[in-house]
Amino acid sequence: MKRRKFSREFKVEAVKLVRERGVSVAQAGRDLDVHENVLRKWVKELGADPVQAFPGHGQMKPEQHEIERLRREVAKLKAERDILKNCHGPLPACAR
Repeated sequence: MKRRKFSREFKVEAVKLVRERGVSVAQAGRDLDVHENVLRKWVKELGADPVQAFPGHGQMKPEQHEIERLRREVAKLKAERDILKNCHGPLPACAR
């Protein structure tokens, strides 16, 4: 079974259905053919950070972007450390 993908607009409208129109999460889930736990997660996400909720399409939240940048930096520093670790002579001699 293939995993379904929903657009940001669909998720926002589903959350509005629950919050603004007063439809229960269970009923909205049945009407939209979405599991109610998924819908609850969407409500929680949108409530926590309305601007950054549901980034998708290759866009990352600022925190995720920073984590990815730090991972690349760590990998680079490990590679540099390994190069220096394998150099057995004095540092200027290894740099040649």
